[in-house]
Amino acid sequence: MATTAPGQASSGPATETQRRVRDASGVLSSATLRRLEQEAPWYRALPAEDRSWVGLVAQAGIAAFVTWFDDPSQSPTGVGEMFAAAPPQLTRSISLQQTLQLVRIGVEVVEAQATRLAAPGEERDLREAVLRYSREVAFSAAEVYARAAEVRGAWDARIEALVVDALVRGDIDDSLRSRVAALGWSGTGGTLVVAGTSTTRFEEDWGADLRRAVRRAAQDALVGMHDDRLVLFLGGEDDLLAAATALLPRFSPGPVVVGSPIAGSLPSELAECARAAGEVLAALNAAPAWPQAPRPVQAVELLPERVLVGDAAARRELVDRAYRPLAEHTGSLLETLSAYLGTGRSLEAAARHLYVHPNTVRYRLRRVTDVTGWDPLDARDSYVLQTALALGRLAA
Repeated sequence: MATTAPGQASSGPATETQRRVRDASGVLSSATLRRLEQEAPWYRALPAEDRSWVGLVAQAGIAAFVTWFDDPSQSPTGVGEMFAAAPPQLTRSISLQQTLQLVRIGVEVVEAQATRLAAPGEERDLREAVLRYSREVAFSAAEVYARAAEVRGAWDARIEALVVDALVRGDIDDSLRSRVAALGWSGTGGTLVVAGTSTTRFEEDWGADLRRAVRRAAQDALVGMHDDRLVLFLGGEDDLLAAATALLPRFSPGPVVVGSPIAGSLPSELAECARAAGEVLAALNAAPAWPQAPRPVQAVELLPERVLVGDAAARRELVDRAYRPLAEHTGSLLETLSAYLGTGRSLEAAARHLYVHPNTVRYRLRRVTDVTGWDPLDARDSYVLQTALALGRLAA
């Protein structure tokens, strides 16, 4: 009996092989699902609903092949319809690799039945048709997953922008934690907030490239633009300060500020991360007042400048960390520091003012360093301490 080879025009009534394939479509679908059950652990692990969707995809694939095989002169353009049988969310449940395994098993099932289904002498034609069709299905599956990835990427970018904006504004609620988890934050290690300026518009291509760079530098990351400021949340168990330093070229020339390291992960430390974001952005606003600041600069190193721009948290921190411990100390440290700063930072002048030996002044200033962490003999630290003393006196 003459047959029409796949890819050539079909003429006359259906061949014997075409009729047999059409009659065996249910058997082929059942055999494909049995093979999946036996050979694919991921299929057995799926919830019942997802398993039913996979079964519909397999059945739709066999049905589309039967339809195309009836007229192989047509291009198998309908293969994309087999994926329309399942919801788009199925691409999150099974991977492209697993989908291709489904296609491979379907091909093997039809090939195994080729001897029984094909009329004598037509076995090779049936196998060639199956291979051609499976190639189209594979390309169609890849297209479906590519579209899903694009949609998911755009959606994730919007969620990420909302999360960063909420953290910057301090708008913390339970839904924010679930959004962070949905973005794939691992929840291990610490967190570091980094901010700087960017003159580049946050367009799709540039944003995607930036996200890839940030995620190469840190295990977990969130990227957002707040006005012209680029804000990064870095997380993980690696050296996050080193990661921030590696990302400096991604910022425009100018100050880049890093916050105080947070011991916990972002999802469990939302309030602390929001506080750190506010600290970093306040420091970024104040950074131009210290042109010699390092890059990146710690937000805590900009406490005096942050006070100048109205940062109440910086005012409280300076009073709590410097003025109050010195005022409560019994070794005349506050009086000695005040005399040293008030006499032009001269040990001898301070000693004459206090009627003590210069070595006594030097010893007490070393004790100031031990108590506060700032060294009065260092020009920058003495400025921080002088600001703290002024704030403490105003508060008192």
